Amino acid sequence: MWASRLIRSHSRARVAIGSIVGCANGSSSARLLRVNHREFLSDAVPAVQYRTNTTTTINGSTYKTDSWFNVPQNIIDKVPRRLHLQKDHPVYITRQIIESVFPEPTYKYHNDFNPVVSTHQNFDSLGFGKDHPGRAKSDTYYINSETLLRTHTSAHQADVFQANLSDGYLISADVYRRDEVDRSHYPIFHQMEGARSWDRAKASNGDVAAAIWSDLEKLPNHNVKVQDPNPPYHDERNPRQADHHSVAEAEAIAAHLKRSLELMVVEIFTRAKAAAVQADPNFVDEPLQVRWVEAYFPFTSPSWELEVYYGGDWLEVLGCGVVKQDIYINAGVPTQLGWAFGIGLERIAMLLFQIADIRLFWSQDDRFLNQFKGVSDNLSSLKRFVPFSKYPICAKDVSFWLKSSSAAGGNTKANVHDFHENDVMEIVRSVAGDVVEDVKLVDEFTHPKTGRKSMCYRINYRSLERTLTNSEVNDLHNKVNETLVDKLGVEIR
Repeated sequence: MWASRLIRSHSRARVAIGSIVGCANGSSSARLLRVNHREFLSDAVPAVQYRTNTTTTINGSTYKTDSWFNVPQNIIDKVPRRLHLQKDHPVYITRQIIESVFPEPTYKYHNDFNPVVSTHQNFDSLGFGKDHPGRAKSDTYYINSETLLRTHTSAHQADVFQANLSDGYLISADVYRRDEVDRSHYPIFHQMEGARSWDRAKASNGDVAAAIWSDLEKLPNHNVKVQDPNPPYHDERNPRQADHHSVAEAEAIAAHLKRSLELMVVEIFTRAKAAAVQADPNFVDEPLQVRWVEAYFPFTSPSWELEVYYGGDWLEVLGCGVVKQDIYINAGVPTQLGWAFGIGLERIAMLLFQIADIRLFWSQDDRFLNQFKGVSDNLSSLKRFVPFSKYPICAKDVSFWLKSSSAAGGNTKANVHDFHENDVMEIVRSVAGDVVEDVKLVDEFTHPKTGRKSMCYRINYRSLERTLTNSEVNDLHNKVNETLVDKLGVEIR
């Protein structure tokens, strides 16, 4: 959960069957392995069905379910896709580019970990509090109360530290989160987790800071302008782990981390510029600038976000920091210390290839996939995506009263189920699949006498591959309404 959006809570909500716009008519190694190996959708998929039976099968393996189970079939069906392993796919290419900055054997690549993990791996091993919002069923896909689809690649961090196979590692994987519906969010996306560690027991005279500075001197330099106005740590805002790290160690780790990740960003955006020039020989871009911003993550301290000035705006690229020493201690390697980072591969791929809609990554349309053929074998041939068409949008509203038994619906009694907007998003995705471009709250109203709340959402239907007919959209929208009533107990207005 490196990105700040991943730890925010969502508290909005809204359903009037409305207008239609633009629609057409008509060993250590073995131990690590044991720990971790336990289609662009058709236009619509069946409505969300949370199983009432006691097992579910995900990617060929069967798991027990309980009252926590909330994984819809459209998510289960996509688990085997693993876009980061599909040669010539933009996500695969992006992974390749980043891996090139962190060479073997110093860094070992882990790209095939099972997405089903324990709550201990995903949360407890990283120091997430029991009341952390990321644990909520509204944010996370649970198989049972102790098992889930990983929400971040950090779920494997402690296991990899424990296996201790290399000084550094990169983990690339598909991750899963219940989230809003729009052109930049998808319930499945891909992350890369990276880390570099040093061992006090192996450092000459135990001087691990000197060893880190020596490794830093071996890294290439760059000529990119870097804004880094803050000190390596701040006792209040961004504290050093004073019980575990000396000032010299904290400063050395921060310096190695920042140089390593600056080099990664230079590689990514140098290739982005080359692709832009290939598309337009007259392309002129401002010199690359990066800046470090103090941040907070549960599993690092001090922590930072790295931002890049691109396209006239500052963009958050990644989160990183000095690994909490308790993670090393609990992994059985207490003499090690180091840094870690996490980055979203789709976010970088959207910048590299100028892909404006995240749904495209799941497309199996040859007009999309053929544009990237051969790039994996020749990264210098990378070029921007050329849109093949834009089909008309069909906008429909759905308005509903929340059931009065929820706190959001006006019931102030303790322990009642609260309405959560992600439940609406999940139902829309499960019913209509990838033909939904976005879902937005457009109005909400609280009755002055009864206290009941009414919500109105606008659902924009638009296929990436063809024009939708009026009849198709009406059918999908009616199914959305029916499922909202069935699953959330709302009253359609």
